[in-house]
Amino acid sequence: MGKEELKREVMQAIDASADRLIEFADDIWKHPELGYKEHRTAEKVMEFFEELGLGYESGLARTGVMAELPGRSNDFKIAIMGELDAVICREHPDAHPETGAVHACGHHAQLAIMFGTAMGLMHGGAMDQLDGALSLMAVPAEEYVELDYRSHLREAGEVEFFGGKQEFIRLGLLDDIDMAAMAHLFAGDLGRGIMISDGSNGFLGKLIRYLGQEAHAGAAPHEGVNALNAALLGLMGIHAQRETFKDEDNIRIHPIITRGGDLVNVVPSDVTIENYVRGRTMEAILDASKKVNRALEGGAHSIGAQVEISEIPGYLPRELNRAMNDLYAEHIEALVGPDSVLRIGSLGGSSDMGDVSHMVPSIHPFIGGVKGSNHARTFEITDPEMAYIISAKAMAGMVIDLLWDGASRARDICDDFEPVFPDTESYLKMWREIL
Repeated sequence: MGKEELKREVMQAIDASADRLIEFADDIWKHPELGYKEHRTAEKVMEFFEELGLGYESGLARTGVMAELPGRSNDFKIAIMGELDAVICREHPDAHPETGAVHACGHHAQLAIMFGTAMGLMHGGAMDQLDGALSLMAVPAEEYVELDYRSHLREAGEVEFFGGKQEFIRLGLLDDIDMAAMAHLFAGDLGRGIMISDGSNGFLGKLIRYLGQEAHAGAAPHEGVNALNAALLGLMGIHAQRETFKDEDNIRIHPIITRGGDLVNVVPSDVTIENYVRGRTMEAILDASKKVNRALEGGAHSIGAQVEISEIPGYLPRELNRAMNDLYAEHIEALVGPDSVLRIGSLGGSSDMGDVSHMVPSIHPFIGGVKGSNHARTFEITDPEMAYIISAKAMAGMVIDLLWDGASRARDICDDFEPVFPDTESYLKMWREIL
């Protein structure tokens, strides 16, 4: 069977599985879970792997699940990734009533795309003609939230990193991976189309704690040291630094106060802040981080409070592979039509796919079929076929092109790729030295 005929068989197999994929995606949507807590979601992934007759490993980085889909030969391997976790948006009508979790990030679709790709390649008879294997990775904790909870996990030795893909790297699960691919929903005006970018920001995380002295806020405020005032001055100090950031560095700093005091009639003595320092390069991020710390320390000094700043590994900037991007885009155009691909430069968001992209050629296209805004109450799937089915077809078609004829196309891309971190040890060394 020729390559194009094989693609047709695979596309038909995905179409035949469409109802099952949409059913699965809807189920995950209705039961959102936050990072490193995705126990039910992981169970559903395991059930799907069992349905496909695939063995799997579970409990990876707490809740991750991974299965191998062998090809005719297996000395080349592509990871197809989907993320297990949801984001917090309590205002969304489908938010979990207790946790506020909702898949307004679209991660439920990633899992459907991963399974759609696998089902198409398996049921379409492709793997026996492809010179490479797939590693199907359901990865926890992409959303960088609940920093205090994840700090406790780290202190207990359960994780080192707050991002699931970082933990997969640390555990050696990407040691035999040659390429990585995933897709992400994007709420906006894409319609039946996609958006591809060159990359996006990275960031460092910070947990900040201001310590003062409690006192009666009405009768004896002079006896206290107001940690909230110290925190507010620290935040104003950050604002005063913004004009020093270069436009091309795309610096973004967005702290939130997670604890501002205990009682309104007690001078606040213990105030906590969570913060990101984002930027397009690690050099720019580290420079901005020093300025942020100086401002935070200044706020404490001016009030006579103490400040503790805990630096947390964030995510590296995404550096996406242009050849893989182009190949995925070609399949979308073939499936949807011309003018269905929007190409842009850099994005302001961040993802632990950035860390993967520094080790192997990677892509992270954004998929239409959604309206509203990501991470917002307006996020809504409007075109399930685009969100789950067409995107999976494009992924499967790309895999066939990459692994056809001795995986020659994939090998050419890898030969042109220079990893920033050629192995797990060099990657871990970078983060541990920074922090």
